[in-house]
Amino acid sequence: MSTTYTVTGMTCGHCVASVKEEVGEVPGVTAVDVDLVSGRVSITGAADDSLVRAAIKEAGYQVA
Repeated sequence: MSTTYTVTGMTCGHCVASVKEEVGEVPGVTAVDVDLVSGRVSITGAADDSLVRAAIKEAGYQVA
């Protein structure tokens, strides 16, 4: 299962790494792909949507 989120506020490689790290720790997430230019975060796995959104927020960014 794959889900894509649009995330606002990411401006650099460090932002990408932070989001990947936080979202990657969510139970059920098997892969995370972050596209800085489009602001898209795609996850693979059966993760709870609210936990993914909370992880993005924990990294310091907002889901649009």
